[in-house]
Amino acid sequence: MKRQPEDREQTRFITRREFVRDAGIAAAAVGVATSGVRRGFAQSPNERIGIGIIGCGGRGGNHMDAVDKIKAEGANVELVAVCDAYRPRLDKRAEQYKAKPYMDHQELLADPNVDVVGIATPDHQHGYQALDAIRAGKNVYCEKPVTHWRQFDLTKELAEEVKKTGRAVQVGAQGMSDSAWRQIKKLVREGLIGQPIHAECGYFRVGDWGERGMSIDDPNAQPGPDLNWEAFLGDSPKRPFDVSRFFRWRMYEDYSGGPATDLFPHSLTPVIDILGVGMPSRVVATGGKFRYEEREVPDTCNMLIDYPEKITVAVLGTQGNDYPGTGGRGAPGRIPLIRGWDGTLTIKEGKIVFIPAHGTDKKEQSFDIENGESTERHWQNLVDCITKGDELYSPMDLAFRVQTALQMGVLGFREGKVAKFDREKQKIVL
Repeated sequence: MKRQPEDREQTRFITRREFVRDAGIAAAAVGVATSGVRRGFAQSPNERIGIGIIGCGGRGGNHMDAVDKIKAEGANVELVAVCDAYRPRLDKRAEQYKAKPYMDHQELLADPNVDVVGIATPDHQHGYQALDAIRAGKNVYCEKPVTHWRQFDLTKELAEEVKKTGRAVQVGAQGMSDSAWRQIKKLVREGLIGQPIHAECGYFRVGDWGERGMSIDDPNAQPGPDLNWEAFLGDSPKRPFDVSRFFRWRMYEDYSGGPATDLFPHSLTPVIDILGVGMPSRVVATGGKFRYEEREVPDTCNMLIDYPEKITVAVLGTQGNDYPGTGGRGAPGRIPLIRGWDGTLTIKEGKIVFIPAHGTDKKEQSFDIENGESTERHWQNLVDCITKGDELYSPMDLAFRVQTALQMGVLGFREGKVAKFDREKQKIVL
């Protein structure tokens, strides 16, 4: 049977010899002009990496700032192009960063000066744009969630394409730049907690400022040459233009999944990486709109995820209460608990701590954390992967496993069923 991305193979790096060998085959598969495009990985840190960002809203602006900062710190990168379906937002960013503007992401992908594509668009566009970028010979930084909750087939296709091409795809769960998770993963591998059996994580905050609070740039905006409504809709249901849907898209199920896919990738990604589990065997989810009514997506979501490795992960969260506040390594949330037969690993007062289980002779220990998280470090990690072959903090094979579990939760919740994963057919079953 064909091995799937959850086998967790390390990223394969394309050499110049492989590039020469495969260029003719690959060019035929690319749907945009590729003349002059530097395909694959840069061969040296001395070769400038041109970056194009698709999505010029708030998060896209954060990525542009991050690129500028790592450039100022010595990274050989340059923001060369930006893209957005809304021209006023596009023109503002293009002028701010002296980058070439595009309203069509395919035109940005055809730009030979673009080596790496950052994607910060609505959720339902991420997977398609990442797939287009990979097939255009680009490496990718893709915001989480890597796909929309209804796009499991696309998630699988994207993971398979990344594995086949060897492109570097960093998924924007930027918390993975925090060394705490790699340190805990090492401790688990060394057997400190014994056989892993259970983990708990989540995301808690007060306020739906990430959904209803999104700014409406122009209440009088209308589709036309400066606002491409059809490009925004993508594969979502065709609807008449609505200014709220365009600017506050996280409120709507067509484009977002609420906490399950907007917030939980931050919490679940490090846990799945630490445990090293594959695809879930089953997922059950509960929740709903318990506080904020002016939205379609839930404000409260809880999932129980069972794995064939005999491990359960509980992912809990609400936007109606923020306890335990900002103790979750830099963002509102819940510090993970990684439980094994011999004890538990978590974070207390800025240190990794091991709490022994009853009946074991192991002693409580604490460990200093080497560094915290930052979007700049996440971008630098991608650059180091491209130029030096470093391992990505948040690669696509990990995102595939994370997103599949979350998609199972959302789909099961919507149908009131337990979602199961058919490992032989590689599909979600309700």
